[in-house]
Amino acid sequence: MKLCTNLSPLVFLLLSVLATSSLEAQGPPFQIDDPVPVDFQHYEFYIFGGATGTPAEMDFSGPAFEFNWGALPRLQLHAILPFGGIHPSNNPVYLPAGRGPSAYGLTDMEVGVKLAVIKETKHIPQIGPFTMFEVPTGNYDKGLGVGKVWYKVPLWAQKNFGRWTADGGAGEVVVPQTDYRNYPYGGFLLKREFNEKLEIAAEVFSHGREGFAAPQTQSSTMIDAGGYYHLKGDGMQLLFAYGHSIAGQTENYAYLGMYWTWGKDSGKPDDKDPGSGSPDKKALLKNALFSGQGLKHGF
Repeated sequence: MKLCTNLSPLVFLLLSVLATSSLEAQGPPFQIDDPVPVDFQHYEFYIFGGATGTPAEMDFSGPAFEFNWGALPRLQLHAILPFGGIHPSNNPVYLPAGRGPSAYGLTDMEVGVKLAVIKETKHIPQIGPFTMFEVPTGNYDKGLGVGKVWYKVPLWAQKNFGRWTADGGAGEVVVPQTDYRNYPYGGFLLKREFNEKLEIAAEVFSHGREGFAAPQTQSSTMIDAGGYYHLKGDGMQLLFAYGHSIAGQTENYAYLGMYWTWGKDSGKPDDKDPGSGSPDKKALLKNALFSGQGLKHGF
């Protein structure tokens, strides 16, 4: 998939409050995720958008739709149906990357499974994988899809400290297609709950070279900041984030979306997490903060 440097797609996206991210993007609204599945018999829905790009190309998406389901205790099923666009710079400085016409349409769909393997205790973080499969629903000839199934295989960890939450981990992207590369990615995120309405977080995120068919032709390390504004308890939130590279290839990242959650007995204050056996201390909130997205060229 391709992207570009022109900022107009990003402006359009932010004004419309719809879009998605790049291949690495995973946990709304950030690029890393967590090991906390949606609670059993609960659901999450996002309508979102975003952009990610380098001087070679800007990729954007919107509208994109994400659905997560707590299908079993400690197991979440995940799907994203994204529409998006590419905007190559066609600058000879960056050839052979960033060449070709702009395009918009359905991009590669994402499905995945998040599993809580080790639950959090006083001294041990929660740990689990979030394996994702990118289905080639986007038009490969137009640069809207990879043209083959590709994979993201990360392992995430989370630890809570009062109002603070720390998430981190790493993984590998496997892309069996010409002009794409397999590459590692990972990062660390720190979030603080300021009050019942607002939570703010920041992350450090890195990825390797993704290949000439992607905007991220070189490795990059970024700092992203954003958060969650609760519009109606834990059931409805506004999610937002923006980031820029601090080392490696110049890169920008943006995310903006709306989130809803519901499920069995979700209104009871004494809900229990069937997977952990511990009180569900705003479990819906914790899931909303970091449940996951699109590597996203996620496209």
